[in-house]
Amino acid sequence: MLLGTAIGAQVVLPHSARAQTVSEQPPATPDTSASDGQPEAADIVVTANKRSQTLRDVPMSITAVGGSELASKGINNVADLVKITPGLSYVESGNSVPVFSLRGVGFFDTALGARPTVSVYVDEAPLPFSIMTAGAAFDLERVEVLKGPQGTLFGQNATGGAINYIAAKPKSEPEAGVTASYARFGTFDATGYATGALTSTLNARIAVRTVQGGAWQRSYTRDDKLGDQNFTQGRFLLDWQASEKVRFALNLNGFVDKGETQAGQLIGIAATRPQSLGVVPLLTSYPVSPSNDRAADWNADQGLRRDNRFYQASLRSEIEMSDDFTLTSLTSYSDMRIRQVVDLDGTALSNALGRIKGNVSSFFQEVRITGKTGPLESIFGVNYAHDRSNEDDIFEYPYSTASQALLPTALFTATRPTGTQVFDTMAVFGNADLAVTDQITLHGGVRYTLADLDYKVCTRAANQAAADGQTALYNRLRAARGLAPIPAIAVGQCTSLDATITPAQKVGSFDQDNISWRAGVDFKPSARTLIYANVSRGYKTGSVPVTAATSLAQLGPVSQETVLAYEAGFKASLFDRLAEVNGAVFYYKYSDKQVKGRILTNPNILGPIEALVNIPRSKITGAEAQLTLRPARGLMLTAAGTYIDSKVTSDFPNYTILGTLQNFRDDAFPYTPKWQVVLDGEYRIPASSSVDVVLGANYNYRTKTRAGFGDEDALKIDSYGLLDLRAGIEAPDGKWRVQAFGRNVTNTYYWTNVAKYFDVVRRLAGQPATYGVQVGYKF
Repeated sequence: MLLGTAIGAQVVLPHSARAQTVSEQPPATPDTSASDGQPEAADIVVTANKRSQTLRDVPMSITAVGGSELASKGINNVADLVKITPGLSYVESGNSVPVFSLRGVGFFDTALGARPTVSVYVDEAPLPFSIMTAGAAFDLERVEVLKGPQGTLFGQNATGGAINYIAAKPKSEPEAGVTASYARFGTFDATGYATGALTSTLNARIAVRTVQGGAWQRSYTRDDKLGDQNFTQGRFLLDWQASEKVRFALNLNGFVDKGETQAGQLIGIAATRPQSLGVVPLLTSYPVSPSNDRAADWNADQGLRRDNRFYQASLRSEIEMSDDFTLTSLTSYSDMRIRQVVDLDGTALSNALGRIKGNVSSFFQEVRITGKTGPLESIFGVNYAHDRSNEDDIFEYPYSTASQALLPTALFTATRPTGTQVFDTMAVFGNADLAVTDQITLHGGVRYTLADLDYKVCTRAANQAAADGQTALYNRLRAARGLAPIPAIAVGQCTSLDATITPAQKVGSFDQDNISWRAGVDFKPSARTLIYANVSRGYKTGSVPVTAATSLAQLGPVSQETVLAYEAGFKASLFDRLAEVNGAVFYYKYSDKQVKGRILTNPNILGPIEALVNIPRSKITGAEAQLTLRPARGLMLTAAGTYIDSKVTSDFPNYTILGTLQNFRDDAFPYTPKWQVVLDGEYRIPASSSVDVVLGANYNYRTKTRAGFGDEDALKIDSYGLLDLRAGIEAPDGKWRVQAFGRNVTNTYYWTNVAKYFDVVRRLAGQPATYGVQVGYKF
């Protein structure tokens, strides 16, 4: 029987609140009426510590955003959370695998089985592979973004933080609603839900969403467009009050994604084999992309689409053992099939095309006891996770200098990286909060984790031409060393070379353990002021790359990384709660940070080539602050910012994307802007007793960063700011809403990633200005 997920407390977002949620059944009865009649952010109830607490009582930096607020701002996925979460960064890897980082803590990899540093959960059920998160932001009560290492309660792979989506819960009273929008490029987005009681003890909720259209990219060499979405998802929830002290919550959800993948923008040529540029004359004369967000180019006949599907089943069981202790069991199983074709070169030529194929799955079980004994609140538990990834990709490059890398008479036109990784993770954990006095509370937590990884990885012969060419080349290399020839390589056979120039598969186990911990203290000089200090240690598990590898040396496991984090902060409500201000300073000491670097192999066929490596030592120093003002009734203004100074503090010699050897000591981390700022405002004006006029704006700004280590000009990601606007009318009770919206209304040209594939350097641009109309109605 599945024993699984859901959140204990029921929460909703009043439409007058911004980035906040208020509990329907709070643990206490706080005074939530600020002087303007709006709820105060500090009274938001969150479950960051796996129990219900008001936001002001949680000694860590948290962004909590309600479902209604997410919908009105057009935040429909993890990538959009950067609009309201300073310190959060999102990067599209290029293989349609998202990469998240918080406060500069991130891990960039394109493999389906890559383990993140920012873990994502739905009702506390983990989505351990980042590609699974495409449908997480759907029919929500709220989302909580927890900053800093979350290793004690959420486990490893949360060194940057954790994002927990809380699904909207079933209700006993019948209710239904629809929300639909139509926007530029023909994008149609519709969501509907229905909820109510099936029996006196059983409540249900069903929700569906579909997004169609939206082809925003256009070719700059022909009449063609790309970017249509075809995404459909659903969720079914059951809440059963089996008895006064026993509750169950079932969550079934999934999605199907048949949309088109994004094409890149060509910004330069950097040939793998410059001496062979004469065989690709159309590439050397290909026009670079205009500096326009819509401009791109791609192969017209390759069907650049996804055919992905995901499903998850989870169940949460709660038993009140006494008035003070509750036993909770969480079980979930998730599975995703990935089939997608990605144009990697930003041209209409066949220089680099990726056919990504794989499956990832996860089984998770946690049992914990939460209780209170006098001034001590505690959580003790155990959990187990069995995660599996299978990847079998083909990268085609017939029109490239790389195809000449073996023998001029035997073109090497494709490569096929494959890999299976099986992660078994077992942990025991505990967390305690001790109220020493009415004003001082001590916090502590610890988790022991045993992480076992079994893997099989290699690159295989993708076709007969590759098999013949590699056989000939390897035998020539072996003959130069006086070694006997190998038999002819077959299509599908491993071709990665061991130290004896013999094709082989990398097979092994990589087992590690660690102890994550957290200690802290907070001081409440008044009911609405909190001052806190924490120190914690978190770990990201080691992993194995799945990459095109001529040598088994590229496929070795990378050691687990660790972050020792110090943080001090405060939360305060001022001027009779007309202003709320939060702030924190933090220092992270990194050991063995995992990055995608480059190594030279023996034999050296293609020069520096990709591999996962560890940076011995690095650090992050930073600060963040948020100010929320309510200067008039119905008006709320928020300003928030994060400063991050990241730096490699040890010698770290490695290669840039263009193959230049440099020592990256003192370099800042890639994809880590020094400053991030969020400005947000909403003004709600009563036009009559039945209609409110609502005006809103959001501005997100981040300074320049780089897409990799080194001083190559091609790596630059310029600073940019994005402005969203909205205006509409709605019922004071939230029953209906009509609004017009614009996103990136200044049509700012920006890009989030730069990468080199075979002979090209290309960037991935962000979306241009979009505008549309949204309507919603509750029955």
